[in-house]
Amino acid sequence: MRPRTWVLALAAVFALLQLANVTGRDTPDTKNYLSYALSLGGGTKREVAAATIDYACASEAAKARRDQSVHVVRFHRPDPTGPVTSECREREWRAVEPRLAAGQTGGHTVPYMPERFMRIFEARPGYPVFLVPFVMAFGATWGLWAAGVVIASAGGVLAFLILRTLSVPVPLALTGQALYYVLPCGTTAMRPMTEGLLMALTLAAVWGCALVVRAGRTRAGLALVAGSLLALFTVKHSQALFLGFCLAAAGALIALRRHRRGRPPGREVLSLAAVGLAGVVVTLALARLLHHPTVTDSLQDLLTGHFARPDRERPWAEFWQLQGNFWVEWLRRQAWEPLFIAALAAGAWGALRRGGAAGVFLVAAAFTGILTQAGHPDINIWGGRLIVLAWLLPVVGVPLLLEPVVRERVSLPAQGHTERARATG
Repeated sequence: MRPRTWVLALAAVFALLQLANVTGRDTPDTKNYLSYALSLGGGTKREVAAATIDYACASEAAKARRDQSVHVVRFHRPDPTGPVTSECREREWRAVEPRLAAGQTGGHTVPYMPERFMRIFEARPGYPVFLVPFVMAFGATWGLWAAGVVIASAGGVLAFLILRTLSVPVPLALTGQALYYVLPCGTTAMRPMTEGLLMALTLAAVWGCALVVRAGRTRAGLALVAGSLLALFTVKHSQALFLGFCLAAAGALIALRRHRRGRPPGREVLSLAAVGLAGVVVTLALARLLHHPTVTDSLQDLLTGHFARPDRERPWAEFWQLQGNFWVEWLRRQAWEPLFIAALAAGAWGALRRGGAAGVFLVAAAFTGILTQAGHPDINIWGGRLIVLAWLLPVVGVPLLLEPVVRERVSLPAQGHTERARATG
Protein backbone atom coordinates (compact mmCIF):
# COMPACT_ATOMS: atom_id res chain seq x y z
CA MET A 1 0.00 0.00 0.00
CA ARG A 2 1.03 3.60 -0.46
CA PRO A 3 2.19 5.52 2.63
CA ARG A 4 -0.98 7.62 2.51
CA THR A 5 -3.08 4.48 2.75
CA TRP A 6 -1.12 3.23 5.76
CA VAL A 7 -1.55 6.60 7.49
CA LEU A 8 -5.31 6.53 6.93
CA ALA A 9 -5.49 2.89 8.02
CA LEU A 10 -3.72 3.63 11.30
CA ALA A 11 -6.02 6.57 11.97
CA ALA A 12 -9.07 4.41 11.15
CA VAL A 13 -7.96 1.64 13.53
CA PHE A 14 -7.44 4.23 16.26
CA ALA A 15 -10.92 5.66 15.63
CA LEU A 16 -12.53 2.21 15.80
CA LEU A 17 -10.82 1.51 19.12
CA GLN A 18 -12.29 4.72 20.53
CA LEU A 19 -15.81 3.31 20.12
CA ALA A 20 -15.11 1.35 23.30
CA ASN A 21 -15.37 4.60 25.29
CA VAL A 22 -17.83 7.02 23.74
CA THR A 23 -18.79 8.29 27.19
CA GLY A 24 -16.82 8.67 30.41
CA ARG A 25 -13.94 10.73 29.03
CA ASP A 26 -15.10 14.09 30.34
CA THR A 27 -13.56 16.09 33.18
CA PRO A 28 -15.14 18.85 35.28
CA ASP A 29 -13.94 21.47 32.75
CA THR A 30 -15.71 19.74 29.86
CA LYS A 31 -19.00 21.39 30.81
CA ASN A 32 -17.42 24.81 30.33
CA TYR A 33 -16.17 24.09 26.81
CA LEU A 34 -19.36 22.30 25.79
CA SER A 35 -21.59 25.09 27.10
CA TYR A 36 -19.45 27.63 25.21
CA ALA A 37 -19.87 25.65 21.96
CA LEU A 38 -23.62 25.18 22.42
CA SER A 39 -23.99 28.88 23.21
CA LEU A 40 -22.19 29.74 19.96
CA GLY A 41 -24.71 27.45 18.27
CA GLY A 42 -27.54 29.73 19.39
CA GLY A 43 -28.92 28.11 22.54
CA THR A 44 -30.22 30.12 25.49
CA LYS A 45 -28.43 29.94 28.83
CA ARG A 46 -31.03 27.60 30.29
CA GLU A 47 -31.12 25.36 27.22
CA VAL A 48 -27.34 25.18 27.16
CA ALA A 49 -27.22 24.46 30.89
CA ALA A 50 -29.74 21.64 30.51
CA ALA A 51 -27.84 20.07 27.60
CA THR A 52 -24.43 20.20 29.30
CA ILE A 53 -25.79 18.93 32.60
CA ASP A 54 -27.54 16.07 30.80
CA TYR A 55 -24.27 15.17 29.06
CA ALA A 56 -22.18 15.32 32.23
CA CYS A 57 -24.68 13.33 34.27
CA ALA A 58 -25.17 10.67 31.59
CA SER A 59 -21.39 10.27 31.49
CA GLU A 60 -21.17 10.02 35.26
CA ALA A 61 -23.96 7.43 35.30
CA ALA A 62 -22.26 5.38 32.56
CA LYS A 63 -19.02 5.31 34.53
CA ALA A 64 -20.89 4.31 37.69
CA ARG A 65 -22.65 1.48 35.85
CA ARG A 66 -19.41 0.15 34.37
CA ASP A 67 -17.60 0.39 37.70
CA GLN A 68 -20.39 -1.47 39.51
CA SER A 69 -20.51 -4.23 36.89
CA VAL A 70 -16.97 -5.30 37.84
CA HIS A 71 -17.12 -4.53 41.56
CA VAL A 72 -16.58 -7.77 43.49
CA VAL A 73 -19.27 -6.92 46.05
CA ARG A 74 -21.83 -4.78 44.18
CA PHE A 75 -21.81 -6.34 40.69
CA HIS A 76 -25.16 -8.11 41.29
CA ARG A 77 -27.00 -5.01 42.57
CA PRO A 78 -29.55 -3.07 40.48
CA ASP A 79 -28.37 -0.76 37.71
CA PRO A 80 -27.30 2.54 39.36
CA THR A 81 -27.90 4.68 36.24
CA GLY A 82 -31.18 6.21 37.41
CA PRO A 83 -30.15 7.23 40.95
CA VAL A 84 -26.74 8.51 39.85
CA THR A 85 -28.27 10.59 37.04
CA SER A 86 -30.90 12.12 39.34
CA GLU A 87 -28.39 12.95 42.07
CA CYS A 88 -25.99 14.47 39.53
CA ARG A 89 -28.67 16.64 37.93
CA GLU A 90 -29.83 17.91 41.31
CA ARG A 91 -26.26 18.76 42.33
CA GLU A 92 -25.45 20.55 39.09
CA TRP A 93 -28.66 22.60 38.99
CA ARG A 94 -28.15 23.51 42.62
CA ALA A 95 -24.88 25.16 41.60
CA VAL A 96 -26.19 26.82 38.43
CA GLU A 97 -29.67 28.08 39.39
CA PRO A 98 -28.61 30.63 42.05
CA ARG A 99 -25.98 32.12 39.74
CA LEU A 100 -28.44 32.44 36.87
CA ALA A 101 -30.95 34.03 39.22
CA ALA A 102 -28.27 36.45 40.46
CA GLY A 103 -27.65 37.63 36.90
CA GLN A 104 -24.40 35.80 36.15
CA THR A 105 -25.44 35.33 32.54
CA GLY A 106 -22.70 37.19 30.64
CA GLY A 107 -20.37 35.53 28.21
CA HIS A 108 -20.85 32.21 26.48
CA THR A 109 -20.29 29.71 29.30
CA VAL A 110 -22.86 28.54 31.82
CA PRO A 111 -21.97 29.73 35.37
CA TYR A 112 -21.02 26.43 36.98
CA MET A 113 -18.36 28.19 39.04
CA PRO A 114 -17.61 31.71 40.36
CA GLU A 115 -17.40 34.44 37.73
CA ARG A 116 -13.64 34.93 38.16
CA PHE A 117 -13.08 31.29 37.36
CA MET A 118 -15.38 31.31 34.33
CA ARG A 119 -13.43 34.24 32.85
CA ILE A 120 -10.56 31.81 32.28
CA PHE A 121 -12.72 29.79 29.88
CA GLU A 122 -14.26 32.84 28.24
CA ALA A 123 -10.72 33.67 27.07
CA ARG A 124 -10.43 30.32 25.23
CA PRO A 125 -12.83 30.44 22.27
CA GLY A 126 -10.70 28.35 19.90
CA TYR A 127 -11.67 24.90 21.12
CA PRO A 128 -15.42 25.66 21.48
CA VAL A 129 -15.45 27.14 17.95
CA PHE A 130 -13.88 23.90 16.69
CA LEU A 131 -16.57 21.90 18.51
CA VAL A 132 -19.56 23.80 17.11
CA PRO A 133 -20.05 21.88 13.83
CA PHE A 134 -19.63 18.55 15.59
CA VAL A 135 -22.09 19.15 18.43
CA MET A 136 -24.58 20.81 16.07
CA ALA A 137 -24.47 17.85 13.68
CA PHE A 138 -24.24 14.91 16.10
CA GLY A 139 -25.32 16.22 19.50
CA ALA A 140 -23.21 16.54 22.62
CA THR A 141 -22.18 12.91 23.18
CA TRP A 142 -21.31 11.85 19.65
CA GLY A 143 -20.19 15.34 18.66
CA LEU A 144 -17.55 15.49 21.38
CA TRP A 145 -16.45 11.96 20.52
CA ALA A 146 -16.15 12.74 16.80
CA ALA A 147 -14.27 15.96 17.49
CA GLY A 148 -11.87 14.04 19.72
CA VAL A 149 -11.25 11.44 17.00
CA VAL A 150 -10.50 14.14 14.43
CA ILE A 151 -8.13 16.01 16.76
CA ALA A 152 -6.30 12.89 17.94
CA SER A 153 -6.04 11.44 14.43
CA ALA A 154 -4.66 14.75 13.14
CA GLY A 155 -1.98 14.69 15.83
CA GLY A 156 -0.79 11.29 14.68
CA VAL A 157 -0.77 12.37 11.04
CA LEU A 158 1.29 15.44 11.93
CA ALA A 159 3.82 13.23 13.73
CA PHE A 160 4.12 11.19 10.51
CA LEU A 161 4.59 14.34 8.41
CA ILE A 162 7.30 15.68 10.70
CA LEU A 163 9.24 12.43 10.50
CA ARG A 164 8.92 12.23 6.72
CA THR A 165 10.14 15.82 6.44
CA LEU A 166 13.14 14.74 8.49
CA SER A 167 13.74 12.02 5.86
CA VAL A 168 12.81 9.15 8.18
CA PRO A 169 11.75 5.96 6.31
CA VAL A 170 8.02 5.33 6.00
CA PRO A 171 7.90 2.40 8.49
CA LEU A 172 9.49 4.52 11.21
CA ALA A 173 7.31 7.51 10.36
CA LEU A 174 4.29 5.23 10.80
CA THR A 175 5.81 4.11 14.09
CA GLY A 176 5.77 7.73 15.23
CA GLN A 177 2.12 8.01 14.29
CA ALA A 178 1.33 4.82 16.19
CA LEU A 179 3.28 6.03 19.22
CA TYR A 180 1.16 9.17 19.30
CA TYR A 181 -1.97 7.02 19.47
CA VAL A 182 -0.80 4.50 22.08
CA LEU A 183 1.10 6.82 24.42
CA PRO A 184 -0.79 9.23 26.72
CA CYS A 185 -0.99 11.70 23.80
CA GLY A 186 -3.79 9.73 22.20
CA THR A 187 -5.70 9.15 25.43
CA THR A 188 -5.47 12.81 26.41
CA ALA A 189 -6.31 14.07 22.91
CA MET A 190 -9.57 12.12 23.07
CA ARG A 191 -10.67 13.92 26.23
CA PRO A 192 -13.13 16.75 25.48
CA MET A 193 -10.67 19.42 26.60
CA THR A 194 -8.11 21.72 24.98
CA GLU A 195 -5.05 19.48 25.33
CA GLY A 196 -5.66 17.52 22.12
CA LEU A 197 -5.91 20.67 20.04
CA LEU A 198 -2.88 22.13 21.83
CA MET A 199 -0.80 19.08 20.91
CA ALA A 200 -1.96 19.13 17.29
CA LEU A 201 -1.14 22.83 16.88
CA THR A 202 2.21 22.40 18.62
CA LEU A 203 3.06 19.55 16.25
CA ALA A 204 2.01 21.76 13.34
CA ALA A 205 4.51 24.37 14.56
CA VAL A 206 7.24 21.71 14.81
CA TRP A 207 6.41 20.59 11.28
CA GLY A 208 6.80 24.19 10.17
CA CYS A 209 10.25 24.30 11.79
CA ALA A 210 11.21 21.08 9.99
CA LEU A 211 10.02 22.49 6.66
CA VAL A 212 12.21 25.55 7.18
CA VAL A 213 15.45 23.92 8.33
CA ARG A 214 15.30 20.57 6.51
CA ALA A 215 13.12 20.90 3.39
CA GLY A 216 14.07 24.40 2.29
CA ARG A 217 10.41 25.52 2.27
CA THR A 218 11.01 28.64 4.28
CA ARG A 219 7.92 30.64 3.41
CA ALA A 220 5.48 27.76 3.96
CA GLY A 221 7.22 26.69 7.18
CA LEU A 222 7.26 30.18 8.71
CA ALA A 223 3.61 30.68 7.79
CA LEU A 224 2.75 27.38 9.47
CA VAL A 225 4.60 28.32 12.65
CA ALA A 226 3.03 31.77 12.79
CA GLY A 227 -0.44 30.39 12.08
CA SER A 228 -0.04 27.74 14.79
CA LEU A 229 0.97 30.37 17.35
CA LEU A 230 -2.00 32.52 16.42
CA ALA A 231 -4.39 29.57 16.67
CA LEU A 232 -2.86 28.56 20.00
CA PHE A 233 -3.64 32.03 21.34
CA THR A 234 -7.35 31.39 20.78
CA VAL A 235 -7.22 27.94 22.36
CA LYS A 236 -5.04 28.72 25.39
CA HIS A 237 -2.91 31.82 25.22
CA SER A 238 -0.41 30.58 27.81
CA GLN A 239 0.60 27.79 25.39
CA ALA A 240 1.17 30.34 22.62
CA LEU A 241 3.37 32.29 25.03
CA PHE A 242 5.35 29.21 26.12
CA LEU A 243 5.80 27.89 22.59
CA GLY A 244 6.86 31.25 21.18
CA PHE A 245 9.38 31.69 23.97
CA CYS A 246 10.79 28.17 23.59
CA LEU A 247 11.12 28.43 19.80
CA ALA A 248 12.89 31.79 20.16
CA ALA A 249 15.24 30.31 22.78
CA ALA A 250 15.94 27.27 20.60
CA GLY A 251 16.79 29.44 17.62
CA ALA A 252 19.09 31.59 19.75
CA LEU A 253 20.89 28.51 21.13
CA ILE A 254 21.41 27.03 17.67
CA ALA A 255 22.75 30.35 16.36
CA LEU A 256 25.10 30.71 19.34
CA ARG A 257 26.38 27.16 18.94
CA ARG A 258 27.07 27.67 15.26
CA HIS A 259 28.77 31.00 15.95
CA ARG A 260 31.12 29.35 18.44
CA ARG A 261 32.04 26.79 15.78
CA GLY A 262 32.82 29.54 13.30
CA ARG A 263 29.74 28.93 11.20
CA PRO A 264 27.03 31.42 10.16
CA PRO A 265 23.89 31.09 12.32
CA GLY A 266 21.69 30.48 9.30
CA ARG A 267 18.94 32.75 8.09
CA GLU A 268 16.32 30.04 8.48
CA VAL A 269 17.12 29.55 12.17
CA LEU A 270 17.09 33.27 12.86
CA SER A 271 13.76 33.57 11.03
CA LEU A 272 12.21 30.89 13.24
CA ALA A 273 13.59 32.58 16.35
CA ALA A 274 12.13 35.89 15.16
CA VAL A 275 8.70 34.33 14.57
CA GLY A 276 8.79 32.79 18.05
CA LEU A 277 9.76 36.11 19.62
CA ALA A 278 7.03 37.87 17.66
CA GLY A 279 4.60 35.28 18.98
CA VAL A 280 5.57 36.16 22.55
CA VAL A 281 5.14 39.89 21.93
CA VAL A 282 1.82 39.52 20.11
CA THR A 283 0.48 37.14 22.76
CA LEU A 284 1.30 39.53 25.60
CA ALA A 285 -0.11 42.50 23.70
CA LEU A 286 -3.36 40.78 22.70
CA ALA A 287 -3.87 39.31 26.17
CA ARG A 288 -3.54 42.76 27.66
CA LEU A 289 -5.75 44.37 25.01
CA LEU A 290 -8.49 41.75 25.45
CA HIS A 291 -8.24 41.84 29.27
CA HIS A 292 -7.49 38.14 29.56
CA PRO A 293 -6.90 36.75 33.07
CA THR A 294 -3.42 37.58 34.30
CA VAL A 295 -0.72 35.44 35.90
CA THR A 296 -1.90 36.69 39.28
CA ASP A 297 -5.45 35.52 38.53
CA SER A 298 -4.13 32.09 37.60
CA LEU A 299 -2.06 31.98 40.76
CA GLN A 300 -5.00 32.87 43.00
CA ASP A 301 -7.17 30.31 41.19
CA LEU A 302 -4.58 27.63 41.97
CA LEU A 303 -4.07 28.54 45.62
CA THR A 304 -7.71 29.22 46.51
CA GLY A 305 -9.22 26.08 45.00
CA HIS A 306 -10.83 27.90 42.07
CA PHE A 307 -11.65 31.00 44.14
CA ALA A 308 -13.58 28.98 46.71
CA ARG A 309 -11.46 30.62 49.46
CA PRO A 310 -10.26 34.18 50.05
CA ASP A 311 -7.31 35.40 47.98
CA ARG A 312 -3.89 34.63 49.38
CA GLU A 313 -1.94 37.61 50.69
CA ARG A 314 1.48 36.24 49.67
CA PRO A 315 0.66 34.11 46.61
CA TRP A 316 4.13 34.08 45.09
CA ALA A 317 5.83 32.92 48.27
CA GLU A 318 3.30 30.10 48.64
CA PHE A 319 3.58 29.25 44.95
CA TRP A 320 7.35 28.79 45.07
CA GLN A 321 7.07 26.68 48.20
CA LEU A 322 4.45 24.52 46.49
CA GLN A 323 6.63 24.40 43.38
CA GLY A 324 9.54 22.92 45.31
CA ASN A 325 7.32 20.39 47.07
CA PHE A 326 5.69 19.40 43.79
CA TRP A 327 8.86 18.58 41.87
CA VAL A 328 10.35 16.63 44.77
CA GLU A 329 7.22 14.48 44.88
CA TRP A 330 7.05 14.28 41.08
CA LEU A 331 10.64 13.03 40.85
CA ARG A 332 9.98 10.51 43.62
CA ARG A 333 7.06 9.09 41.65
CA GLN A 334 9.06 9.04 38.43
CA ALA A 335 11.81 7.08 40.18
CA TRP A 336 9.15 4.58 41.22
CA GLU A 337 7.76 4.27 37.67
CA PRO A 338 10.46 5.65 35.35
CA LEU A 339 8.78 4.99 32.00
CA PHE A 340 8.11 8.69 31.34
CA ILE A 341 11.66 9.77 32.21
CA ALA A 342 13.13 6.96 30.11
CA ALA A 343 10.89 7.89 27.16
CA LEU A 344 11.87 11.54 27.45
CA ALA A 345 15.58 10.65 27.56
CA ALA A 346 15.30 8.40 24.51
CA GLY A 347 13.29 10.99 22.63
CA ALA A 348 15.72 13.79 23.47
CA TRP A 349 18.69 11.64 22.45
CA GLY A 350 17.10 10.81 19.12
CA ALA A 351 16.01 14.39 18.45
CA LEU A 352 19.36 15.97 19.25
CA ARG A 353 21.50 13.18 17.78
CA ARG A 354 19.60 12.63 14.54
CA GLY A 355 17.32 15.63 14.11
CA GLY A 356 19.86 18.42 13.83
CA ALA A 357 18.41 21.91 14.18
CA ALA A 358 14.88 20.55 13.75
CA GLY A 359 15.50 18.26 16.73
CA VAL A 360 16.38 21.25 18.89
CA PHE A 361 13.08 22.90 17.97
CA LEU A 362 11.28 19.63 18.79
CA VAL A 363 12.87 19.54 22.26
CA ALA A 364 11.87 23.17 22.76
CA ALA A 365 8.25 22.47 21.80
CA ALA A 366 8.06 19.45 24.11
CA PHE A 367 9.50 21.53 26.95
CA THR A 368 6.29 23.58 26.93
CA GLY A 369 4.69 20.61 28.69
CA ILE A 370 7.14 21.04 31.57
CA LEU A 371 6.39 24.77 31.70
CA THR A 372 2.64 24.13 31.70
CA GLN A 373 2.98 21.66 34.56
CA ALA A 374 5.23 24.09 36.47
CA GLY A 375 2.54 26.74 36.14
CA HIS A 376 0.06 24.39 37.82
CA PRO A 377 1.99 22.37 40.42
CA ASP A 378 -0.94 20.10 41.28
CA ILE A 379 0.03 16.43 41.41
CA ASN A 380 -3.53 15.17 40.87
CA ILE A 381 -4.81 17.04 37.79
CA TRP A 382 -6.33 14.26 35.73
CA GLY A 383 -3.47 11.91 35.12
CA GLY A 384 -0.75 14.24 33.97
CA ARG A 385 -2.72 16.02 31.24
CA LEU A 386 -0.85 19.28 31.84
CA ILE A 387 2.55 17.75 31.10
CA VAL A 388 1.27 15.68 28.18
CA LEU A 389 2.95 17.94 25.62
CA ALA A 390 6.29 16.53 26.79
CA TRP A 391 5.24 13.14 25.35
CA LEU A 392 5.64 14.65 21.87
CA LEU A 393 9.39 14.24 22.38
CA PRO A 394 9.41 10.40 22.39
CA VAL A 395 6.71 10.31 19.70
CA VAL A 396 9.08 11.95 17.21
CA GLY A 397 12.45 11.37 18.89
CA VAL A 398 12.30 7.60 19.34
CA PRO A 399 11.78 6.87 15.61
CA LEU A 400 14.71 9.21 14.91
CA LEU A 401 16.80 7.25 17.41
CA LEU A 402 15.88 3.96 15.71
CA GLU A 403 16.56 5.20 12.17
CA PRO A 404 20.22 4.07 11.83
CA VAL A 405 19.41 0.64 13.27
CA VAL A 406 16.54 0.12 10.85
CA ARG A 407 18.54 1.35 7.88
CA GLU A 408 21.40 -1.03 8.72
CA ARG A 409 19.16 -4.04 9.32
CA VAL A 410 16.95 -3.71 6.22
CA SER A 411 19.31 -1.76 3.92
CA LEU A 412 16.88 1.06 3.31
CA PRO A 413 18.08 3.59 0.72
CA ALA A 414 18.91 7.15 1.75
CA GLN A 415 15.90 9.39 1.36
CA GLY A 416 15.44 12.97 0.31
CA HIS A 417 17.42 15.50 2.24
CA THR A 418 19.28 13.21 4.63
CA GLU A 419 22.83 14.16 3.73
CA ARG A 420 22.12 17.87 3.47
CA ALA A 421 20.16 17.75 6.71
CA ARG A 422 23.06 16.21 8.60
CA ALA A 423 25.36 18.86 7.21
CA THR A 424 23.14 21.62 8.58
CA GLY A 425 22.46 20.00 11.99
